[in-house]
Amino acid sequence: MSVDIVLMQLFGGLSFTAILLLMSLGLAIVFGLMGVINMAHGELMALGAYATFLTAKVFETFFPGAMNFYILVAIPTAFFVTFVFGMFLEWSIIRWFYNRPLDTLLATWGLSLILQQSYRTIFGPQEVTVPLASWLDGAFEPVTGVQLPITRIFIICLTIVVSIGVYLLFFKTRFGLQARAVTQNRGIAETVGIDSRKVDLYTFALGSGLAGIAGSVFTMIGSTNPGTGQLYIVDTFIVVVFGGVASILGTAASSFIIAQIQTTLEFFTTSSYAKVSLMLIVVLILYFRPNGLFSSKVRT
Repeated sequence: MSVDIVLMQLFGGLSFTAILLLMSLGLAIVFGLMGVINMAHGELMALGAYATFLTAKVFETFFPGAMNFYILVAIPTAFFVTFVFGMFLEWSIIRWFYNRPLDTLLATWGLSLILQQSYRTIFGPQEVTVPLASWLDGAFEPVTGVQLPITRIFIICLTIVVSIGVYLLFFKTRFGLQARAVTQNRGIAETVGIDSRKVDLYTFALGSGLAGIAGSVFTMIGSTNPGTGQLYIVDTFIVVVFGGVASILGTAASSFIIAQIQTTLEFFTTSSYAKVSLMLIVVLILYFRPNGLFSSKVRT
């Protein structure tokens, strides 16, 4: 195997890591820190994609000369829309199902069906696409024979920025300290004056907002339809569980490991065989490490 192929393969795994991590970060926060099994997480990602689509339409209609920069507006717009919608969901539905994991699963699964049908009613069942900014088109060639798509490089850089932002939020701010305190022991956290309801509201909204960013990024590599979110919900749950449901850093490491394993297996075999082999590897590892590879010790 030539060096060029190895470098392209590593880059392919790294770009897949970035996509998996963006999709999994929000779920890691909601599922890992709050214990909410959110089956509608994929539909929140689709909401971010549709918000990006509408932003592109607005630019195309009113600001055609600035179309090359619409994505820089679409990404924060997708985050804001899904963040606010996540606040509404937590206030209206999710808060009634805390400490009831099965009920949460069923409620959010029903919500995902409602959202899918809503997307079909509003946007239609067909796939929608957004134009790619000209500065994201093409590839970067660091050495002869190695071409790295600029779109993927942008996604990797965005993922790094978002991941650092999430880390700083949870480990360097007062809100992060409160969120981790509630995760460790809700009763004691409330005793010392932490408003756990407020923490729950903003934590769920943040997880939803991150799903929106993932959806916005997804429009750069594929088209969007009402069922888009369901294509990735299983992969995101695998990443979160494999890394450890209460570990954000574990989610990042898990994304890298799973992405590299899957892309490597796909290179030597087929995508179907790679997916089956990956599932067998994950199940085998979880048999010996049921709490995940990087699980955090928490007090209940």
